[in-house]
Amino acid sequence: MHYRELPKLGVKLSSLGFGCMRLPVIASRSNVIDKTEASRIIKYAIDKGLNYLDTAWPYHGGTSEAFVGEFVSANLRREDVFIATKLPVWEINNEKDADRIFYEQLKRLRTDYIDFYLLHSLNKGAWQTVERFDLLSWLDRKVEEGKIRFRGFSFHDELSEFKRYVDSFDWDFCQIQYNYMNENYQAGTEGFLYASKKGIPVIVMEPLLGGYIAKSNPLLETIWKESGRSWSPVEWAFRWLWNKEGVAMLLSGMSTMEQVEENVSLASSDAASVGNLSSNDLAIIARVREKLESSKVIPCTACNYCQPCPNDVEIPRIFKIYNDSVVFSDVDAARGSYRWIPKGHRASDCVECGECLEKCPQSIEIIDWLKKSAMVLEV
Repeated sequence: MHYRELPKLGVKLSSLGFGCMRLPVIASRSNVIDKTEASRIIKYAIDKGLNYLDTAWPYHGGTSEAFVGEFVSANLRREDVFIATKLPVWEINNEKDADRIFYEQLKRLRTDYIDFYLLHSLNKGAWQTVERFDLLSWLDRKVEEGKIRFRGFSFHDELSEFKRYVDSFDWDFCQIQYNYMNENYQAGTEGFLYASKKGIPVIVMEPLLGGYIAKSNPLLETIWKESGRSWSPVEWAFRWLWNKEGVAMLLSGMSTMEQVEENVSLASSDAASVGNLSSNDLAIIARVREKLESSKVIPCTACNYCQPCPNDVEIPRIFKIYNDSVVFSDVDAARGSYRWIPKGHRASDCVECGECLEKCPQSIEIIDWLKKSAMVLEV
């Protein structure tokens, strides 16, 4: 297993982390984790050198943290693994909620402290809650009490907001959605470089775009063959990220032994080293990205001119998910991503005021496409 040293924190992280939001389940019930199989695949990864388990309050209907705590207490010494979990900022409604949730998390995880603790899914609305209840000072107090080792945040909003949050606090790390298809989405490459230059380690989530770019795609077969490489789509995606200095770790939500074996094998090879790609390899990935981008049916560039929507509809995010469902021929995966958009911000919440139509530089028929998106994604 390759490791990445984080001098600022004084730790070494395995190049691959285990995301515990897509664990194997029983009878397709997302809140009923198959503990036997989940334990088997996580133990395999840890035996091969993985040292980071990432969970969160809502994962698997609130059962992921408890499973992680049960697994670690039964199979490991606490110091053998870094545990990461997150504060659900959207559930903070008074001054006591952060402590209430945090101590419940410690109980679920069967631990006295959290190694990597994040403010979960920061965006404009969440940041208002952070400021209202001074959660940054709360994080500092928990560090002083020895309950949290490292303070961070995960992010889902536009670039300007990411920079704002980075500049607002002395973060120990941050976590962003990043892959070769998301160079200009959310924090993107500019945000990644912005945090890196400030010495903030970046943990990458969704390195496979929710599994979209892990699959063989007939659109891309010719391009991949012209590379002369025998790499799988997963290897191409992982190499693109590991190639970058400043990427502290890739988090992968793995649900089968086959996925774990492939990902662990890559993390233990030269694929996990900085500088593993040639200029020709990078050109191939650029061509793949261009091919996929040109296959979108909604010509949205995520310029955000339509934002803020008077009714809080997350138009660019919805259109991206809809486009992904078409480009990658995977409606089920798109519906899974869509469920993370809060009620009140979805396509069906559009009141057809038309304000966005006047602002869109691409002249997209936004209202019509929102109706189509709702029909496909809100099932």
